[in-house]
Amino acid sequence: MTRERQAVGAYGERRAVEHLTEAGLRVVARNWRCADGEIDIIAWDGQDLVFCEVKTRRTVEFGLPIEAIVGAKAARLRRLAVQWLASHRVQARDIRFDVVSILARKRGPWRIEHLRGAF
Repeated sequence: MTRERQAVGAYGERRAVEHLTEAGLRVVARNWRCADGEIDIIAWDGQDLVFCEVKTRRTVEFGLPIEAIVGAKAARLRRLAVQWLASHRVQARDIRFDVVSILARKRGPWRIEHLRGAF
């Protein structure tokens, strides 16, 4: 991955955190890693625990960012969530998997979509 792509992705994650915080979620972890992968954002939405994948793209040449979340990616995030839950003693009313899709435009505001309960 090029430095430019890393920078766009990191900026997109910061924008996603801002968006989630403004929507009332309380972020408790960013970029949580284990041997099997990474969870971009973990947050509380009231009493619900949210595992959030962030996808940022600069163009729609290969589709919208949200379209990059395919079955294998969702299954991996579920497995990672189980590992996070096993290593943290928390009790949630419900667990949810969200996606924040960010389209980084060269001009004008970035387009941010928050899909709650994406899978």
